[in-house]
Amino acid sequence: MRLPLLHPLSRLLKRGYDWMLRLAKHPWASGALFALSFAEASFFPLPPDPLLLAMGASKPERAPRYALLTVLGSVLGAFLGYAIGVFLMDSVGRWLLDFYDPDRGFWHRVEVWYAARGFFGLLIAAITPIPFKVFTIASGALAFPLPAFATASLIGRGLRFGAEGLLLRWYGPPILVWVERWFNWVAIGFTVLLVGGFLLFRYI
Repeated sequence: MRLPLLHPLSRLLKRGYDWMLRLAKHPWASGALFALSFAEASFFPLPPDPLLLAMGASKPERAPRYALLTVLGSVLGAFLGYAIGVFLMDSVGRWLLDFYDPDRGFWHRVEVWYAARGFFGLLIAAITPIPFKVFTIASGALAFPLPAFATASLIGRGLRFGAEGLLLRWYGPPILVWVERWFNWVAIGFTVLLVGGFLLFRYI
């Protein structure tokens, strides 16, 4: 089904999706998935989910392994974000936070978030489309306990990417066919989740 108003965006996302399908067949695809997962948890804006989808759907028997690789990369990247918050908050950390929240209103909200929810606030950020990198940096800057940070990151990322890996293992090829058939609607859903995560981050 073609949606005229969103066709340019859909076409752009389709190019990216096709590129990821081609990338999934390369020997270094696993390294790219790990690198993207690592970067997304510390500074990069785009999530690794589409690449995990492309790789897992093309090779369902390897989907749990890809999901584990994504979790590992994301958790290690979260530690980099934490280190930025501890050691580079006045330079790199401020620049990244200004990029994601130009009016700096987030800083007060995240302090309230941590005060009210603590461990579970970070866990929610690790599972949902809320930009996880902002919370990893803030965790270091606010001296959130490192053991609790590591536990929340591992559980949250494990639930998110682990569930995707299992679904791809069980339903990989049908998912790929479904995405191809309904790509315009998938593009809308992906955009809503991505933009919604940023809006949720700014206004909760």
